[in-house]
Amino acid sequence: MATPAEIAAMRRAIAVSAAGLGTTSPNPPVGCVVIGADGQIIGEGFHERKGEAHAEAQALAAAGDLADCATAIVTLEPCNHQGRTPPCRQVLIDAGVRRVVIALADPTSRGEGGTAALRAAGIDVETDILADEAMTVLGSWLAATRTGRPIVIWPYLISGGSVSALLPGDMSSLQALHVNADAVLHPDGSVSEAVPGSHGKGILNLPTLVPGNEPGRVATSLYEARVRILLLSGGLSVAAPFLAEKLIDRVIAYLPDGKASQRPDMSTPWPLLPPGFAITKTDRIAGFVRVLAERDGSL
Repeated sequence: MATPAEIAAMRRAIAVSAAGLGTTSPNPPVGCVVIGADGQIIGEGFHERKGEAHAEAQALAAAGDLADCATAIVTLEPCNHQGRTPPCRQVLIDAGVRRVVIALADPTSRGEGGTAALRAAGIDVETDILADEAMTVLGSWLAATRTGRPIVIWPYLISGGSVSALLPGDMSSLQALHVNADAVLHPDGSVSEAVPGSHGKGILNLPTLVPGNEPGRVATSLYEARVRILLLSGGLSVAAPFLAEKLIDRVIAYLPDGKASQRPDMSTPWPLLPPGFAITKTDRIAGFVRVLAERDGSL
């Protein structure tokens, strides 16, 4: 059973992990916090981008010699294979940690998984701690891994009887949208990194996706190109083929502030959301009502 100090540290690890959103693909955004016997944090870290140190290695590096006999709190099961970086389960074993607390299991883990290797080395392991809260960061990556395609998000403006792109011709300012995407699919079929340079030069330098391509094939191709969260830039004409194949997982609808009493132009295909979507959050931002919605049962 996790202690109050471990649960508090897990929430810190979840928050820290979110700093890697939009830059780690195809790897997951993971966070790790190392605490001493007194429950105090002695190191923390997150995975920033593929090919660089994972969260566990970053946190252990910060902790230094204090990591010996400490507890590592990590949002995803430590990896169990050698890639560009050493397996995280071995990094933890070599550091001499006595206990590892994990939020979520890694479905991509090789062999018996990092948890089994840690236990075989005599390390006490606790799993499924704040798993639901860890899903707020890792949910999209896990869903993409399960489906073999990116999670697709479509932000749009619904106004004046039409459904249009929120920022026509320019979706580079994702901070305003509060969307952590890996890539943007533009109306001309081209694809760009959501955060330029975040994945290394040219990683998403893909051929133009011509209009005749089927959305499912496009999504699969982008997944193979390491994209896990895709943002659609464009109005209804861009989104319609993806909607028809139920490939859009989330929408963000922007409704301009109106008069307290008015008769709006309702020539749009639906009043606010495409069929099959349910509201998950509503707020007001910069003169708009913003509505976040997800496909029923999509995640």
